[in-house]
Amino acid sequence: PRLGPKPFQAKSGSQEFSFDKVFSVPVAPNTESNGYSQEPHLDNTPPESDKSPTYENDRMKESENGKSDSSSMEEDANSSDSGYKPKTPSTAERRKLFETKLKDESPEGDEPGNLERGGHNRSSIAERRRLYESRSVSVTDGNLAEKAMGSPTALRRRDSFKSKSEVIKEDEKKIPMLRQQSMDPRLEKPEPITTPTPKRTSTVFGRVSKFRHLKGTPGHKSTHIENIRNISRQISGECDGFHANPERVAVPLSGPGGKIAVLELKKTGRLPDGVMPALVHGATIMDFAWDPFDNQRLAVACDDGIIRLWEIPAGGLVEPTNEPKFTVEAHTDKIYLIKFHPLAADVLASASYDTTVKIWDLSTVECGAVARITLGGHTDQIFSLAWSPCGQYLATACKDGKLRVYKPRSCDGAVNEGKGPVGTRGARVVWALDGRFLLAIGFDKVSERQIMMFKADKLASPLNTVGLDVSPAILMPFYDEDSSTLLLTGRGDSTIYAFEVTEEAPYICPLSHHRCASLHQGLSFLAKNKCDVASVEFASALRLTNNTIEPLSFTVPRIKSELFQDDLFPPTRVTWKSSMSAGEWFAGANKQAIRISLKPPGMDCLSDNQGSGIVTAPVSAKQSGQFAVSQQPSGRMNSNEWYKAKHDEDD
Repeated sequence: PRLGPKPFQAKSGSQEFSFDKVFSVPVAPNTESNGYSQEPHLDNTPPESDKSPTYENDRMKESENGKSDSSSMEEDANSSDSGYKPKTPSTAERRKLFETKLKDESPEGDEPGNLERGGHNRSSIAERRRLYESRSVSVTDGNLAEKAMGSPTALRRRDSFKSKSEVIKEDEKKIPMLRQQSMDPRLEKPEPITTPTPKRTSTVFGRVSKFRHLKGTPGHKSTHIENIRNISRQISGECDGFHANPERVAVPLSGPGGKIAVLELKKTGRLPDGVMPALVHGATIMDFAWDPFDNQRLAVACDDGIIRLWEIPAGGLVEPTNEPKFTVEAHTDKIYLIKFHPLAADVLASASYDTTVKIWDLSTVECGAVARITLGGHTDQIFSLAWSPCGQYLATACKDGKLRVYKPRSCDGAVNEGKGPVGTRGARVVWALDGRFLLAIGFDKVSERQIMMFKADKLASPLNTVGLDVSPAILMPFYDEDSSTLLLTGRGDSTIYAFEVTEEAPYICPLSHHRCASLHQGLSFLAKNKCDVASVEFASALRLTNNTIEPLSFTVPRIKSELFQDDLFPPTRVTWKSSMSAGEWFAGANKQAIRISLKPPGMDCLSDNQGSGIVTAPVSAKQSGQFAVSQQPSGRMNSNEWYKAKHDEDD
């Protein structure tokens, strides 16, 4: 007995299920069977070999009624009076049904026995090859006909509820079908309509700086000072660690005693091995600074609260010395930093661990220096202080995260106060744009180095904040007033960051940063009169590395470099000469620094020669031995002038 449920069951007692109804698959129109076209209707003629009683009954009824198509099986299956029981056909019966179907659909001229398995009239190999070739031709014709008619009609179930007329109407509808490859000839695409290209206009968003392509160039090796040994790396964060003037440099040395080596810039090359001439203090060095109006005086602050004033001989130090010219007992605690006044001679400000800032009159140092002004208001360590360009104000950055602005000769308290850089790593403050703005350099809460810009009279919130990178070294700023360029770097860095400071947003514009070949321990800029303006040099600096001192020049590329670039070099303030004495300043005088032009003699200005063809090459201060070349106006001859000149030459 067969296990499991019967595969096919009648729907109800009055309605029986037919095998032909279940297994019939609709045939799409215009399709082929064995390579020949056939009609859309199906001819399900039962095989003659079926000997079942039910099948004989159906055949007799079909012959009596004259029916020969497959609809008789459906009518018999749906009739409830026949008592028909569904039977699952065997594999042999289904094979016979398929072969019988092929016999009925075979074309004229082909005997059915020729293709019957085991038949006496089975075709030979040659006949079957001819039959295959004829079928291949018919298949190709059928494919072309199908492409001409469109896509085939969608398949549907035989027991659809739609009527035959509706089905025929739907089959006649052509459904568009996307084909990957078309047999139709390719249509020529219409030529695109060409429109004239509009003239391109140049639009600049934001402010374009003239110094955006600045370039830093190190000096030739012959200008370096080499073999500097035992450079101190333990200097405090409030000290820049390296200072230079046009004649000499001061470099702190490691070891006990607090030594500072003083080297002459004109004595370049490799230093001899042995003991370098240095200033010995006997205490830890906290900060030092050159007098801006005296290249031979160096002020050094130590942790014992004493400020030592050294007088360097004109020819430089010959041997180590521990005898300063003057000493000032400035504070009872250690001193953090010192700054000279930018306009008045012999005026020095010092910030101490006692959270006070004292302003000293050094003109009376022989009789004993006196602290004429003492500023208070700080609640913690003072990181930085800076004089305003006019010399009337003093700005400080404190460890308590506040910026303070003082007017020393008016009151000892801050006239303005605001929030500055946070953290304990240090900070710097510098004035910008003629003292109307303040720049604060420090760290944020995640130790990222940043630049903050404030209005000097409104310190409540910064105008803009620019983040740079994460590094433990504080950035040491240098601000050039003429170009409004801010240059920053830190000890142990190899990059010198450059920004332009403006009065409108975004206030801090990045320029081309300079990357050095090695790390540096310090950077010190010289006065403006030491710049070679003939080479378009707007800033000159000295760079301290692990064992060398090398000059560094910052220039701007210009096409007409033989002219004086008066748009880059406005009249500059004289910062190397004092405007007034200490007594005058303490008395309340306000004398501004004089301004001079940096234009070399014999050099034409760029603004005067714009549009002119005659250009005279200048003689640079660094190229005084070279000759000057005058350029004739460059013009082009047209063809008529050339032929005329050629004809005159031949004559």
